[in-house]
Amino acid sequence: MRGGRQPMTHFRLVRDVMTRDVVTLYRNDKLAVADDVMRLGRIRHLPVLDETGQLVGIVSQRDLFYSGLIRALGYGTRAQRAALDSVAVKDAMQPNVVTTTPDTPLREAAETMLTRKIGCLVVLEGSKIVGILTESDFVKLAAMH
Repeated sequence: MRGGRQPMTHFRLVRDVMTRDVVTLYRNDKLAVADDVMRLGRIRHLPVLDETGQLVGIVSQRDLFYSGLIRALGYGTRAQRAALDSVAVKDAMQPNVVTTTPDTPLREAAETMLTRKIGCLVVLEGSKIVGILTESDFVKLAAMH
């Protein structure tokens, strides 16, 4: 080990590199809330929960950007903000969330992300969200080595 860095072989499982502090939304939250959280937290993916706390979807920056509202109204306008305040997250989220477990090998998780062409995996233990694995986590891992 040079410079106190862990050898790459140390990081074998999703739990070794996932982000543990996951910010979530509720499906009835407005898109304006999602937009604010993403901008302020520099977050690109937000798992969406129902009223009982169960995972029901995921919303990404891309979902916000590509929603017809954003394109039609122009990014950053007051009209956009008003539109985002009137639309619920459930109307823009992706309902089919690809998940993984903390004990999944990183290679398998990476292959899933590549083949599915997705930017993140929500990490579950049972039905509880315990983390999120994103492209950024892999970049951080590569930068450590």
